[in-house]
Amino acid sequence: MNRRFFLYGAAAYAAGASLSLISLPALAQSVDANPKTLRLALLPDENASTIVQNARPLELHLEKILGREVSVVVTTDYSSMIEAMRFGRIDVAYFGPFSYVLARSRAPNIEPFAVGLDGRGSPTYTSVFITLADSPIKDLSQAKGLNVGYGDPASTSSHLAPRALLQEKGLVGEKDYKVIHLGTHDAVARAVETGKVPLGALSRPIYESLVKSGKLDGAKLRILAESRPIPNYPMVMQTGLNASLKEQIRKAFLELKDPTLLKNFRASGFGATDDKAYDVLRDTAKILNLDLSKQQ
Repeated sequence: MNRRFFLYGAAAYAAGASLSLISLPALAQSVDANPKTLRLALLPDENASTIVQNARPLELHLEKILGREVSVVVTTDYSSMIEAMRFGRIDVAYFGPFSYVLARSRAPNIEPFAVGLDGRGSPTYTSVFITLADSPIKDLSQAKGLNVGYGDPASTSSHLAPRALLQEKGLVGEKDYKVIHLGTHDAVARAVETGKVPLGALSRPIYESLVKSGKLDGAKLRILAESRPIPNYPMVMQTGLNASLKEQIRKAFLELKDPTLLKNFRASGFGATDDKAYDVLRDTAKILNLDLSKQQ
């Protein structure tokens, strides 16, 4: 394949790629400690073709810094990204916080090394519930009996955190309201904007980015509620990579300052992190009675 971007699953067709669909477990292999081509995965939280188009300058930058070819990977969904990391098909990945926790529960051979920082230099972000500007919904307690739009089941800010927020209001998913999984954050926002669901949850930074870019009409929508701070997206790598390469990768991201390249991560920069920073999400999963080993 002569494309420099590889896409696993149905998202590939959205970007016009040509490939055969093979289940990831069938491709399982041990991690190459010093790969000639470093495979970097970005989260499929928006349209795959958009991610691919925007990531090319990042790929070229990393190739120069690391002295080797870099291939950006976009998976169909969070679950396939987790499996790709688990079976050694990805070397480095930008996970969502909860998808990282799920991945770590299945693949102890991975480690977080950097966390995205917001414009204030904070390693946290929030989730928001949005509704139409003229919606009669004034409080989350009014979600009872409604269809509520979430993103991917493994998404932190488009499922885990907002679902916990509703549970704090005494509303349990599938018991007190209908859970509608729509895949990506932008799909949730569009579903609310077009009236397909009366209420939806997504990352605040993604929501603000969609409004700023004109992909959403901010005048038609309003934020109904906001979550407590969530640990931001971690950069994760295979533990089995060569020690010197791991240090190069760590340095490349911690020293990344170019705003254009950082747009790929919706971050102003990266700070150091470790696995312990994500224990709060493990605690949230317990509150929701989610068995991490059974989440898809």
